[in-house]
Amino acid sequence: MSGWDPKVGPPGWSGQYGYAPPQVPPHQQTRGLSPFGMPARHSWEIPLLVIVVTMTAFAYMLAILLTVVGEINQFVLLLMTAPILLWVGRGMNYATMRVNGVRMSPTQFPEGYRMVQEAAARFGMERVPDAYVVLGNGAINAFASGHGFRRFVVVYSDLFEIGGAAREPDGLAFIIGHEVGHIAAGHVSYWRQAGMFLVPFLPILGNSLIRSQEYTADNHGYCNRHLGAPAAMQTLAAGKYLNTLVGFDEMADRAPQEKGFFVWLVNAMSSHPVLTWRMWALRDRSRHGKMFLRPDPPQRPIPMVGAPTPGGFGGPPTGGYPVAPTTGGYPTHPTTSGYQAPPPQNPYGQTPQ
Repeated sequence: MSGWDPKVGPPGWSGQYGYAPPQVPPHQQTRGLSPFGMPARHSWEIPLLVIVVTMTAFAYMLAILLTVVGEINQFVLLLMTAPILLWVGRGMNYATMRVNGVRMSPTQFPEGYRMVQEAAARFGMERVPDAYVVLGNGAINAFASGHGFRRFVVVYSDLFEIGGAAREPDGLAFIIGHEVGHIAAGHVSYWRQAGMFLVPFLPILGNSLIRSQEYTADNHGYCNRHLGAPAAMQTLAAGKYLNTLVGFDEMADRAPQEKGFFVWLVNAMSSHPVLTWRMWALRDRSRHGKMFLRPDPPQRPIPMVGAPTPGGFGGPPTGGYPVAPTTGGYPTHPTTSGYQAPPPQNPYGQTPQ
């Protein structure tokens, strides 16, 4: 079996699409909500992070003080052992993926493998995270985590068709961009998670921080493959078989219409933005997604070139406005003389490994 090309596969191998090197989409270095710039961090994320980390640090100090004076209970023990528990849990999670997951490579799920490299290059990451496929059993999910200096992405198998091709290529690229975005934004750092240890004990405040991080990751997914946002949200709404029956705009339009205390409470207690609000945020790229109050009644946002609008995802409003043409699913870089894609750039400075 020696001498065969890993990009093609061993003799007699077939079934999945061939591996293609990642393409770095054209982009600007400024951060924002349009698909042209680097992805912006949600405006609520850092303020909420500072509050939660401060409260967690205070809880750690209180636990140490209570231990010194001999006042030990279960909560104090949990806080005292939190750094070790977190380290062990992350290590066990990573080991589980290493021994049970299918590691993406040029010969195993090459389409997803290329998307991970592509997203890492898009966000200027120096190291491409590992990526694994695990059995989904009908569940639609993906997550990012890390251990030590390693970072990895896990994608459930139901996001792929039989044979390893993506069921919704643009949607999968958005989801992978979302998960790689968690890594690029530092959400899976050990020290950050240790500083957020109190999150499960802070029902609204803690969930709000996690929700702001999800909006940040959505910004990364949007910048990585903005055309995949509708397919990704449709799949989360109705699953992999009925996703094409979901009207993205019709569902997003309900965000300002659904009112009431319990609607507010469901969102406030959720670790992810509720889907209608999330769809609205992905469609209206003139502002950050709403955290606590429902979106305003339908108003046409300031149109961004190549970005979707409330009147239709990717469709121009009445009267029209210029929309950047796309190449391979990516918006081209706008210039004063028209829309023209710049030559691809590799933010690594060397071939990604």
